[in-house]
Amino acid sequence: MSLPFTSKSDLVIGLDIGSHAIKVCQLKQVRSGYSIVTLGSAVLPEGAVDDGTLYDPKIVGESISTLFKNLKIKNKKIGFSISGYSVIVKKVSLAVMDDAALEEHIMEEAEQYIPFDIEDVYLDFQDLKTHGGDGDRTDVMLVAAKKEIVDDYLKMIRDLNLNPVIVDVDGFALENTYEYNYQKTGNVALVDIGASKMNINILSNGISVVARDIIVGSRQITEQIQNIFDVEFEDAEALKLGFLPAEDRQQEIEEIFTATCTQWVLEIKKAIDLYHSNHPDRPLEKLFLSGGGSKVQGLTDFLARETGLSVELFNPFVNMTSTKRKIDSNYLNSIAPEMAIATGIALRSSLI
Repeated sequence: MSLPFTSKSDLVIGLDIGSHAIKVCQLKQVRSGYSIVTLGSAVLPEGAVDDGTLYDPKIVGESISTLFKNLKIKNKKIGFSISGYSVIVKKVSLAVMDDAALEEHIMEEAEQYIPFDIEDVYLDFQDLKTHGGDGDRTDVMLVAAKKEIVDDYLKMIRDLNLNPVIVDVDGFALENTYEYNYQKTGNVALVDIGASKMNINILSNGISVVARDIIVGSRQITEQIQNIFDVEFEDAEALKLGFLPAEDRQQEIEEIFTATCTQWVLEIKKAIDLYHSNHPDRPLEKLFLSGGGSKVQGLTDFLARETGLSVELFNPFVNMTSTKRKIDSNYLNSIAPEMAIATGIALRSSLI
């Protein structure tokens, strides 16, 4: 969904507000495509944002303001994304009709597709045009987001004297980054694991066919390490990511990893099984993994073993340029998997 703005040529700032951190990405158009102007992240206090809901807009707003100041961002046009229980993404099969008739039908019949009161949501849709030109039915992607949740984000951003012009959905922002950086053909699963939620988007030849948010995330591992070993949150994070040596705690940490990652894999396999049941003639070729949770040691190998798929860490900058004197290449490589959604939002603006 998008709010109107004046210039289609101006790129917006991609803002990904997660439950663990804020991620910001600013791009510019160059002859070869896109170049990274600046990017960064800031950790949020626990509980400030949870499952897509903004619980402490003052703290989150201050973090955004500080990050923008540190990154010297002057552009006030902002794109952000939402996810969690307040967002419903559903693919429905409808009779082929023109755009005006489709919009009228969606507005009249939306309540049969979404579990919210139609008066309480913002609604958007996209005709995927899967009828091939000669069929009588087509797939339509329907998105509904609770007005209360979206309006809280809009107010917070406007209170910072910023101008929100794009409201995206995490899974679609992820898809947008993939389409720019990788080929659109083929059948792939995009899995973004954040601190408190996992987003799965399965694409078949460039079309999203399975999209879902699941309330699990990498904070589960941190909290278990914290509780079992009675350590501070920062030390638990360092143990999780391998920055602190596990020493005599190695076996227990591995057991935590295995139990939690097995839960993640079960959810991913459910989505993959759903895809294969509907598209038995289009086997998945690869799984791209992104988000802060993708940094968990050994996760890519574990996912590959359990799903039988080739698993690759998602690099949203693989097809972009950057100035080494402004952005350290080691930092860029380290933060890349976490920046997939913010980058997709920044790209979206130029395509409206």
